[in-house]
Amino acid sequence: MIVRSLESAANGMLALMDMHDNIANNLANVNTIGYKKGSLRFKDVMESAVYSQKDSIIRNDSNRYLGDLSLGAQSLDYTHDFTQGALEKTNNPYDVAIEGDGFFKIQDIEGKIYYTRDGSFLVNDEQYLVTKQGEYVLDVNNRRIRMIPEDFDPELFRDRIETIIGESGNIEINSYNQKIPLQTIGVFDFSDKENLFEVGDAKFIPLNIEENPELRSEKFTVQQGMLELSNSNVIREMINTIATSRNYESLTKVVSTNSDVLATAVSVGRISL
Repeated sequence: MIVRSLESAANGMLALMDMHDNIANNLANVNTIGYKKGSLRFKDVMESAVYSQKDSIIRNDSNRYLGDLSLGAQSLDYTHDFTQGALEKTNNPYDVAIEGDGFFKIQDIEGKIYYTRDGSFLVNDEQYLVTKQGEYVLDVNNRRIRMIPEDFDPELFRDRIETIIGESGNIEINSYNQKIPLQTIGVFDFSDKENLFEVGDAKFIPLNIEENPELRSEKFTVQQGMLELSNSNVIREMINTIATSRNYESLTKVVSTNSDVLATAVSVGRISL
């Protein structure tokens, strides 16, 4: 029984270490634009049936069945909370935020595709809309978005007055009091968000694109001059840190107490011999 108690406490301590790492990651990303906080789900390591001592387990007498005894917990999987983060006004015309469902679709120079809620974009030297890391923002037809028309003289680009991004993601520029329509920023979603894997910098990829293909998002609006902040809450994560630390300390005491009892039992056994 002592060994079983030690095993349960040890499993619980390992699970709390995983939880502490997750909380630390959430705290580290409270200022990351578009970050979605992570959470862990746990499962019992093993459950043993408990019966009355008067009956053997072999008899399987339901009248003497007392219940199940867990031998501790371990991490089952890692999930993200995709609830809406607060929107912050920046007045930067290239900053955009999604209010509602969906992700921006971006492509790096090697052609790899990622999905993100981080809309802190800028225009590179070739006049393409890109992320701060240089990845291309894709439109509704999976094309790179160029912020001037194909037949537009780059020298006249300096005289562009205003960039307008509508709620549906459509881009227009005002040049010489003339509205020129450009491309539409693509906003995509997935039916199974638990199938998404975070690769860092608030970017996600589907674990299985065939089973969980991208969909055109429908319930959203694009907000120009705004950014979606992290949905990780400092106060809540600090409370989780305190609770996790206290639980870990309690299990440490369980391990220490049972270790002392086990050492005493071993010593008594040696004396008897």
